[in-house]
Amino acid sequence: MKKSIKKTNETRPLPMGKKTRRAFTAYVCLVLMVFMVSTMSVTAFAATNDPLTVIDNLSTFIFGLIRAVGIILLGWGIVQIGISLKSHDPSQRANGFLTLAGGVIITFAKEILDLIIA
Repeated sequence: MKKSIKKTNETRPLPMGKKTRRAFTAYVCLVLMVFMVSTMSVTAFAATNDPLTVIDNLSTFIFGLIRAVGIILLGWGIVQIGISLKSHDPSQRANGFLTLAGGVIITFAKEILDLIIA
């Protein structure tokens, strides 16, 4: 006779108390806020009468955002390559190198465009 094993999807509370959990949540929120403020701060320039200055500042801001996306892709490519080396997966390794190359190109997009235009 086979016994029927019944699986239950029970959730267990964290091993920490309510006060500790609240303090940990406040700490995580504080760390995230400090991180967001430190990474997303943008210098505000006073606009002059020259509209080209405003456009140049906007261009600098947009290329800064593009550079941030490129650095994120660069990091993700490195992570993918590391995971593929650990699991011996050649397709993931190829994707990692492609992501790494794309991240380098996106990170240096402004410099590449300046070389093409000049």
